[in-house]
Amino acid sequence: MRELVFDSKEDKSQIYLPEKCIGCGTCVAACPKGSLVIGSVGAVARGLIDKDFIEKKKGECTLCAICAKVCPTGALEMRVGGKATKDYSYLSTALAPTVVTEKCVRCGLCVEICPQECIEIKDWRLADDGSLRLEGKTAIDQDRCVHCGWCASVCPVVAITFQKPFQGEFTRDENICQACRTCVQTCPCNALFNKEAEPGEMVEKVTHRKDACIYCGACDMACPVGAITVLKTAIVPEMKKKQVFEKMLSAKAPRPTLTSTLVTDEDACLGCGNCVIACPVNALSDPYLAAGHLNELDKKPLLEVSNGTIKIVNQDVCGSCATCSMICPVDAIGLERREVV
Repeated sequence: MRELVFDSKEDKSQIYLPEKCIGCGTCVAACPKGSLVIGSVGAVARGLIDKDFIEKKKGECTLCAICAKVCPTGALEMRVGGKATKDYSYLSTALAPTVVTEKCVRCGLCVEICPQECIEIKDWRLADDGSLRLEGKTAIDQDRCVHCGWCASVCPVVAITFQKPFQGEFTRDENICQACRTCVQTCPCNALFNKEAEPGEMVEKVTHRKDACIYCGACDMACPVGAITVLKTAIVPEMKKKQVFEKMLSAKAPRPTLTSTLVTDEDACLGCGNCVIACPVNALSDPYLAAGHLNELDKKPLLEVSNGTIKIVNQDVCGSCATCSMICPVDAIGLERREVV
């Protein structure tokens, strides 16, 4: 597993494990020094930019370990003498592991439904005693499990137990949401989806599966137009200084930092305007533009086709979702990493 040393002092070090990170920003919200930065969450989750969810500013960290203690997945570690500190002041340690009991019949439903693909049935085979049973061992990779509970919910024999990290509240403003699917593709729990509408039926743009949500806030961090708010109302496991951490995390998390830069290839650009119409920031500015009326509006906040090629109007309003990159037929627009200072 890839490791990054974020900071070190004497025998203490702060380690970031990007493969465990889900882009929830809990560590950023809790950091008393503001030394951690989150950005481009949607683009990272979609695999459209070469960077990690979390980055570190230089020279501000005191190695207090609060970031590591509130991280629900253990993506941040504090190591002393090279050994990770793991006690019940860390949420990832206090959080009960997802466990499969002996009642398991090895049906494989949990394997199929797991959004992190962290469950497998080892040595899966038909029983050799003449009975209609399946044998093997259902194993869960605890390093990748996000404690969403999908496996437990579909288990026909109630053989799986789990514990969520947070209780919380999820809200989404239908009028602001542009249905760009960034939140759907970022959610580590498959707790957000787009309903299929029948002919003539109106459905909400994004639907929330409350029972699958762990209220991590990754969708909030990823939404390019700020349509989603996730509040953590409680920490579920019993851990040291629980009330202190709950107070830290109870407020709405700050908006992500712009850690990427839009880049264009004017030679490759066809001037089709797909990116201008699909851009959620542009679409929010005027529903007429979102409906495809590209050339009937003079002002766009972020992207515009001028003289047959794409132009960036205002880099600073970009939501770093990379929707423009996904829709471009010739790869003429995308995101590059912006250095954090």
